[in-house]
Amino acid sequence: MCDDDIHQGLTHDPTVSRRAFGLMTVLAAGLGSAAHAGAPVVEKDVEIKTPDGVADAALYYPEGKGSWPAVVVWPDVVSLRPAFREMGRRLASEGYVVLVPNLYYRVKKAPVVESGFNFSNPDDRAKIMPMRATVTPEGTDRDATAYIAFLDALPQTNKKKKVGTQGYCMGGPLAFRTAGISPTRVAAVASFHGGGLVTEAPTSPHLTLPISKAEYLIAVADNDDKRDPADKEKLKAALDAAKRPSKVEVYAGAAHGWTVRGSQVYDEPAAEKAWAELLALYKRTLG
Repeated sequence: MCDDDIHQGLTHDPTVSRRAFGLMTVLAAGLGSAAHAGAPVVEKDVEIKTPDGVADAALYYPEGKGSWPAVVVWPDVVSLRPAFREMGRRLASEGYVVLVPNLYYRVKKAPVVESGFNFSNPDDRAKIMPMRATVTPEGTDRDATAYIAFLDALPQTNKKKKVGTQGYCMGGPLAFRTAGISPTRVAAVASFHGGGLVTEAPTSPHLTLPISKAEYLIAVADNDDKRDPADKEKLKAALDAAKRPSKVEVYAGAAHGWTVRGSQVYDEPAAEKAWAELLALYKRTLG
């Protein structure tokens, strides 16, 4: 689907200057929340103790009394930033308690890069790749366990409902691992332009499928599919073998990173379609 170390949506587009990209990201983050305003939401920055340290994260839930199903959102390679804060806010307005963690809390608090970050620039890439290396399968399992425990301890979380998890690019595998490490709690997994979902490694995310009890939504970027069209077939076979209900779909014309507002390849119609699919998944499985 994509090389886990390449984020097409963050690479340089010659038609978009570095300054323009930075402005576009800021504006999109500000305008997006207004464009998709829903129920009022409480937003908090939180810290969560894990076996490896203290993770910084953003927490969202609807205003008022009540309790709602919980969701863990795993960001892409640039981690927690305004685009993903907007996403968490928007999802919470639909009636969910949403946690968006900083992937790299072991080395740096979010935001981990400056505005205008360009993944194709070797200097910029050199800043993120050492942090990327701190995200391991074993560490993710520990993190996912801690995050779900944190959510379940909140009075806003309805623990009678199941948990959902979604991931973007490198976050896709992390969402898979979350379902594998917490099969009794996680009922829904969504991966958007996920990378490295099926590998030859003994820690390949697809090997968690037989343990999982979740339903899967796999949204594949068109250019990722063209790069390796067999990848989705391997994933479909693994899902079928594990008897997991699923939908694997290639989004024609949508490039890797298309769901993340502010990226050069953001595709609003395709992103809104993916969002509608996500909400339908959660409505079916989480209540």
